[in-house]
Amino acid sequence: MSAFTPEEVDYLRSQRLGRLATVGAGGQPHVVPVAFRYNSERDTIDIGGHDFARRKKWRDVLANPRVAFVVDDIASVDPWRVRGIEIRGEAEALSSGGKEIMPFFDDEMFRIGARRVRSWGLDAST
Repeated sequence: MSAFTPEEVDYLRSQRLGRLATVGAGGQPHVVPVAFRYNSERDTIDIGGHDFARRKKWRDVLANPRVAFVVDDIASVDPWRVRGIEIRGEAEALSSGGKEIMPFFDDEMFRIGARRVRSWGLDAST
């Protein structure tokens, strides 16, 4: 059984940019925009990029895998309607697979297994 509803999966597939929150060594939060994809085979969020294993987010996840990930946008301005999804879970730092997200990304990547999912505004009628 998926951690995501069909509406959440459709929304995740329609987006390419989200914000990843990690916790630094001193306990301070760190939030960065990242490219991602929904991995339907594993029901996970896969995150990759350039120089991925050299970034603060990589060091943060190695020390503390608990993360939050948010994807949101403005669906319409008149009337004002925002939509999005927040995913909390643990990120697994992997040494391969990043090129499956985008061929020009590094091999290193994160794979987030969702433990808590909250979404809003995904129903076009609301």
